[in-house]
Amino acid sequence: MAQYHHGHSHHHHHLESLSYPKENYGAGAKWIKHLTQNRLGTFNGGHFSDVNLSSVLYIHRIDNQEHVKLEVWSAPGLTKPSFEEAMKQKFRPARKGENFGPSWTNHWFKVSLTIPTYWEQYEQVQFEFDPDCEAMIFTTDGTPLQGITGGWGGDRRVEYIIPREAVKAGKHEFVIESSCNGMFGVPWNGDTIAPPDMNRFFGLRSADLVVLNLDAWHLLWDFQTLREITDNIPGNTALQNKALTVANEIMNVFDKGDVGSINHARKLAEEVFGEDWDKKGDKIYEEGAKKAQVWGIGHCHIDTAWLWPYRVTQQKVARSWSTQVDLMERYPEHRFTCSQAQQYKWLEQLYPPLFERVKEKIKEGKFHPVGGSWVENDSNMPSGEALARQFILGQRYFESRFGVRCKTAWLPDSFGLTGALPQLIRLADMDYFFTQKLSCNNFPHSTFNWVGIDGTQVLCHMTPVDTYTAQATVGDVKKGVENHKNLESSGTSLLVFGNGDGGGGPLAKMLENLRRIRATSNHSRDIPPVNMGHSVDEFFDVLAEDSNAGAKLPNWSGELYLEFHRGTYTSHGSIKKGNRKSEILLRDVEILASFASLFRFHKTDYVYPNVRINDCWEKVLLNQCEYGMVYDDAEKLYAEVRKEGEALIEEAFKAIFPSSVSLTDPSFKKKTGTIVGYNTTFFPRRDIVEIPLTGAASKLRSQVVQSSKDGSVGLALMDCTAGGGVAFGTGMYADCKPVSVTRVTVDHFVLKNSSVQLTIADGRISSLYDVALERELIPTCETGGLVIFDDRPNYWDAWDVEIHHLEKFKKLKFENVSIAAEGPLRASLKANVKYGQSDISVLISLDAIPASLKKNSRSFFRFDAQVDWHQRHEFLKFELPLNIKNDYATYETQFGHVQRPTHKNTTWDMAKFEVCGHKYADLSEYGYGVAILSESKYGFSCRGNVLRISLLRAATAPDAEQDQGKHEFSWAVMPHQGSFLESDVPIAAIIFNSPLHVRLLEDIKDVPLLKTKPAFLLEGAPNVFLETVKRGLDDNFEKHDASTIVLRLYEAYGGHGSVKLKLADHLSVVKVLVTNLLEDELEELSVYQAEDSSSIVKLNFHGFEVKTIKLVLGGPKSAVPKRESWVTVEKPSFI
Repeated sequence: MAQYHHGHSHHHHHLESLSYPKENYGAGAKWIKHLTQNRLGTFNGGHFSDVNLSSVLYIHRIDNQEHVKLEVWSAPGLTKPSFEEAMKQKFRPARKGENFGPSWTNHWFKVSLTIPTYWEQYEQVQFEFDPDCEAMIFTTDGTPLQGITGGWGGDRRVEYIIPREAVKAGKHEFVIESSCNGMFGVPWNGDTIAPPDMNRFFGLRSADLVVLNLDAWHLLWDFQTLREITDNIPGNTALQNKALTVANEIMNVFDKGDVGSINHARKLAEEVFGEDWDKKGDKIYEEGAKKAQVWGIGHCHIDTAWLWPYRVTQQKVARSWSTQVDLMERYPEHRFTCSQAQQYKWLEQLYPPLFERVKEKIKEGKFHPVGGSWVENDSNMPSGEALARQFILGQRYFESRFGVRCKTAWLPDSFGLTGALPQLIRLADMDYFFTQKLSCNNFPHSTFNWVGIDGTQVLCHMTPVDTYTAQATVGDVKKGVENHKNLESSGTSLLVFGNGDGGGGPLAKMLENLRRIRATSNHSRDIPPVNMGHSVDEFFDVLAEDSNAGAKLPNWSGELYLEFHRGTYTSHGSIKKGNRKSEILLRDVEILASFASLFRFHKTDYVYPNVRINDCWEKVLLNQCEYGMVYDDAEKLYAEVRKEGEALIEEAFKAIFPSSVSLTDPSFKKKTGTIVGYNTTFFPRRDIVEIPLTGAASKLRSQVVQSSKDGSVGLALMDCTAGGGVAFGTGMYADCKPVSVTRVTVDHFVLKNSSVQLTIADGRISSLYDVALERELIPTCETGGLVIFDDRPNYWDAWDVEIHHLEKFKKLKFENVSIAAEGPLRASLKANVKYGQSDISVLISLDAIPASLKKNSRSFFRFDAQVDWHQRHEFLKFELPLNIKNDYATYETQFGHVQRPTHKNTTWDMAKFEVCGHKYADLSEYGYGVAILSESKYGFSCRGNVLRISLLRAATAPDAEQDQGKHEFSWAVMPHQGSFLESDVPIAAIIFNSPLHVRLLEDIKDVPLLKTKPAFLLEGAPNVFLETVKRGLDDNFEKHDASTIVLRLYEAYGGHGSVKLKLADHLSVVKVLVTNLLEDELEELSVYQAEDSSSIVKLNFHGFEVKTIKLVLGGPKSAVPKRESWVTVEKPSFI
């Protein structure tokens, strides 16, 4: 064998030969370090792959039909048949090199291997299957074994290890489902966010039986770790130089023609990793530092929807999780954490054998459910109740299937995090929170106490590694310490590693690398020690202990605003509308179904439809995944929720208003009777509703106050001053403010009542005027109205809107303005806007009633838009310059509000040029303010004195046709006397989003609910709102003798409040309890008796506090509830 020598090899001689020589005629041992370091890149793959380590990685490879028999069946269209369905089909012969497609199709392979007898001598035999796309291997009885990721990316996994017994038997059969999509979908030009190429085909690159040279593969992993140390540890440190020296010597020792040189090279690596380190396996983590700075946890982030539909996500879950179960069998230290109850449920429904394997690993403590939520949800746009349901449904699923609740909330990729979350996390029985998306910002902390808008805190870790898809490299481990933002108070970091977004998870090479990194750190302080074999919960437990329960940590108060992806508030407007409408619909369903199930006036067999309601909630929550804006699946689910929700409401009304029909019922025009409305907001209110007056319904004219010009539609004034319950039609009240509309000139119109006035001149809003205070709200020479901006983000088209979009805009004019209604109850102007290829029609209305029944409440101006939208890369907004000065504007968030800057003092302030709000945005100063109300939009802005609402975008990636077509949406401009905190804006916004459920009652004589007092009333604290009424989570709905009602209330203005909750006497209340979101009992409350036989419960709130109250009900002879001993009981007064 040829002997190779290098100038800085180490030779061992007898002691006498080590005396310092007198003469030296050699060149010396100096190296050119960077050239040696660059040399390392030639040891594997590349141009020298025929002579370097790559040339000896495989001992045998065969692909002939004698040893590899393939048969295939291609599922028709885009169908996703089950294993059982696929196995019933007729398969045809297949071969390596065939192409399969088009995009998103599924192809099933039956694989029959004949393994050469002499291969039994080898330690490991594999089948290498590379379809250039994603695939999954099943046993012949349908148990998923592992995923396959084809192609040559870093997420490549194409090997399937043949079971030892099959190698001995010489035969092995299994099944593969191959799906024609990459890890990140099928972008047409290779750019991740490009629109999909729906006609892409994938070639079967390999279907080979192979024998690996395992020693060579281990040397490859050795060398990779050494190279990472060389590249990532600072130069001129002992470890970096040692790793480089050893790696260079390995290259000198390796000889492709000498099998023994591989083990010789591996022995050299022990100079860095430690002697016989490899024999210790997972026990390597028991040596070295007792306390590791970096904790490794395997993870597989699977976006429930991003660049692929839900059905593909279901496959990704099974592929990824089966791979992790397989790795757990080979690497005892491997722990895998995964969130999203929805994905577990899909696995349970679609892949039962794999679900059972996952359950076993959960029991073993190796597979860790985390997050406690239904999906990894967006936390900007879901309502407060929807966020609560994410946790309620998520935690209850985990507890029902695995017997445990999650301790750690987990939202690594959400586009900003509402300040309402800490309170909801703690109310969902969790103490900890993990995220990392704000690594996109310049955020000052890594481990901190996150304090929510109500003062509740949660222990938060934002991994310094800045990703939830780390590759478990030396650089990742090193970054876990060096990028930590507050090492002075916490020195521990979480390394969340594994391929993600599109699934995959950790690979064997990552686990191998971490073993070598730990082995190195056991002998060197130049690399941080990493530990394995623990859970995320254990990591946080240590953080809590080391920080003295957070006392040593910094605090962050309020929302975690992401300076990125602000366009998502507006993109796909129909999905945003579906979300808002579905949330309101399900709130109403639960209220009506609760009353119907308790009172059962006419339908004694009515049963609360708990399963159907939860099914609807699951669909809504699924669509709230952080990328759930992209595909048609969301539209389909919202349509299903709307259909089912409306059916559930109709069924409830049949129980409480048996002889009634809705105004949309086809039979309505054939009937006559009394118009009533049902108010689901619990606020006293008046409303104007449209009543069709054609057919038999023409007899309803006496119940309307105003009719359309053609007489086909009437406007009825509905009164519900009792706050909750039934609203009745009435005539104009003395305190109504009759409206008028005046055409001053051809293009000059004025809408007016005795409180407010709006003027449109030359197609723009030139005046917004408070009549009572004689105050002009629009500055001189400025106008409001529609405005369109160029919208060309730097990259993430559908996701981003950049600050520079504000620099190029065009103010649009209302055209063809005409009077549509003249009052006295409602006056309206109709206007059109033609811009580019788009048509915009807007109806601007003013009513004779105020926004709410609060004293001094003003009327709002309602804008109902119908848009046929065909722009590209343009952004439609409505803006209003205001004669109001404040450094902060106010926006509704979940269970409260948040203030954001209107100025540009700092880059952090500038970053909030586009923000998320729910039902309102408000700019106020002392004495006055103006709000914009929204019924389906979430994007707002206030720069200086200009308040805007974002209406439509027109991105072309990843959806080439985003938002193209017809839209209907509304907003309102609401002036108000007093600052925001003195206003009725939150109340008006809820009412604006909650139209009355209007019914035609044919017979009002036998409807007890019309005469029944409202079940719940609040008194004493107008800042406390009742949000939710539902049945208890654990009720037995088939039995009526053990019922509970659950109320969710919150403080909406940011201050304290003491409220009296009045319970009507027809509710037989046995006990009143305070619970958390999961309805665990926390405290029993005292109940006071009022003189009218109703019950009163006193509730104390602090700012933005959420309370869940459980009422335990019984029959008429139930036990008396716990009561305070009062000498006298005053008769309360309720609004």
